Amino acid sequence: MFIDGKWVDAGIGETRSIINPFNQEEIAVAAEGNESDAKAAISAARQAFDNGDWPNTPAAARAAFVRKIAELIERDKEELAELESLDTGKTVEESRGDMDDIAGVFRYYADIGDKDGGEIIDSPIPDAVSKVVHEPVGVCGQITPWNYPLLQASWKLAPALVTGNTLVMKPSEITPLTTVKVFELIEEAGVPAGVANLVLGAGNTVGAELSTNIEVDLISFTGGIETGKKIMQAASINVKKLALELGGKNPNVVFADADFETAVDQAMNAVFFHAGQICSAGTRLIIEESIHDKFVEALVERVQNIKIGSGFDDDTQMGPLISAEHLAKVEKYVEAGKKEGAKVVVGGKQPEDPALQNGFFYLPTIFTNCTTDMSIVQDEAFGPIITVETFTTEEEAVKLANDSIYGLAGGVWTNDIVKAERCVAKMRMGTVWINEFNLYFPHAPWGGFKQSGIGRELGKLGLEEYTETKHIFHNLKPEPVNWFGE
Repeated sequence: MFIDGKWVDAGIGETRSIINPFNQEEIAVAAEGNESDAKAAISAARQAFDNGDWPNTPAAARAAFVRKIAELIERDKEELAELESLDTGKTVEESRGDMDDIAGVFRYYADIGDKDGGEIIDSPIPDAVSKVVHEPVGVCGQITPWNYPLLQASWKLAPALVTGNTLVMKPSEITPLTTVKVFELIEEAGVPAGVANLVLGAGNTVGAELSTNIEVDLISFTGGIETGKKIMQAASINVKKLALELGGKNPNVVFADADFETAVDQAMNAVFFHAGQICSAGTRLIIEESIHDKFVEALVERVQNIKIGSGFDDDTQMGPLISAEHLAKVEKYVEAGKKEGAKVVVGGKQPEDPALQNGFFYLPTIFTNCTTDMSIVQDEAFGPIITVETFTTEEEAVKLANDSIYGLAGGVWTNDIVKAERCVAKMRMGTVWINEFNLYFPHAPWGGFKQSGIGRELGKLGLEEYTETKHIFHNLKPEPVNWFGE
């Protein structure tokens, strides 16, 4: 762990084995911190913010540190990609792409972080200056998920640092390796001690301390909805600022006039990268009824040919699920779908290949005969599973797409530009793609409507999450008012 500029073991010496989900082999031993370690890190961050130079360091100088981190990530891209694939099971090619994106996030915030000089607004009296400035929030607690460990960390680290905050990050306890490595790069970049702190450990200890500790000013969390609700309640103790991304059950709507082959291909891309363990996965495939049979037939044929295996094999297209616990959750989800009357047309079980028996693999799965009253249509499975629904009218398609407690993302496939714009105007999601799915980039804000969360990451809005707005009014020629007499 990295606390106040020093690498330290957990205070009581506990450790955790980090397991490769491909074969269950131990790949590392990590410190297992607890509430005391979190308190020490929070104290260091508080001291660095209240008494250190970082908040008052010129924005251009802070941006230079963030840009240096981007350069170091690019330098160590291959090492980071291999660590990420060992830790998560995803293909190393996916991880290489992640590293490019991560460096891009740091560069983006380095580029825009010194561009906010405040705003002069009109004064109601003469001889006065009225201005609006943005200042750092303070000490930020940052809790990241296991599916995209370093990518999600970058979305929080870069804007927090460039705006002058100090922070304590807690990565998922089962996938901490690349976050540890990037903190080594933060140290190498010369970020002052206490500004960025790393505590490893479980959510119910380290995460809970970050959420309840009154010395923390902001919590940024990416993860499950139930944990998000607990964090909201805990954060109310001192009315912390909150930024929450709590997942989604994302519709992928395909009209009959869409480019058929492209829509089939992208329906797979929407779900099966990283074995469907993606908050934006387009797992709800909503197809116009007239093309349903043809589309499902083509999709099944393609899905049967997906090559699953080790993320380090060149021909592997999909790796394992993250853990035995998560595999059991996905299996339970599939069984529930069967009981509800949905039909498995491909997959629906673990692979029989002997070479995969030590890993947490699950076959790409498609359910048909699905309706919105089924739990498999409403609940986030976080696995390689597509549920298929049908519609006959544009209005029905939009109604189905919106029938969810979530509102993170969605897609519309059609060659009718006007129809596409009509649909997306009515879809209650933070991101809606037209003839695309799962494309994101640093300058586009990311976050959800409804129970998918609060606030935004990425883009200028992602920067604003880490700032407080202050109005400063300066009367240059003050005079007595004499309202109450001389």
